Amino acid sequence: MSALSKLKLVSVQAERNSPTILRRNKLTGKIDHQIASAKAAIEGGSYAASRVKFVKDGETGERKQVESSTRVKQWWWKSPTGKVVLALRYGAKPLEIAKGKNAIEVGDMDGLVAALEAVKEAVQAGELDVQIEQASGALRAGFAKKK
Repeated sequence: MSALSKLKLVSVQAERNSPTILRRNKLTGKIDHQIASAKAAIEGGSYAASRVKFVKDGETGERKQVESSTRVKQWWWKSPTGKVVLALRYGAKPLEIAKGKNAIEVGDMDGLVAALEAVKEAVQAGELDVQIEQASGALRAGFAKKK
């Protein structure tokens, strides 16, 4: 009896995520950073996201994995009326949430966390797919070669 005969073998095609799902996941990850940053701001601290990158060691020539911190730009600010305002961004492009509306007035910092979590649910449900697609297209157009 061979070792493979003990296993259940099946034929499966690997599933690839659609570009829409990849864009949702990208925005959801950025919203997670904003939530962590807002919670840190409420507690009086600061938040820095970490990312893993590979660097080449100058002496040995080996590639090694290094974790570095990156700054998270806040998507919110205080308006002249004293209320906290949140503007969603996809890359460097602001998202138009509704026709002519590009920001959410949340009131205070506690409302900011609740608003970010509500926006995250809306993104995961696909409610902002059209806006994300438009912002993605504008972002890609900035990288196009000029003739």
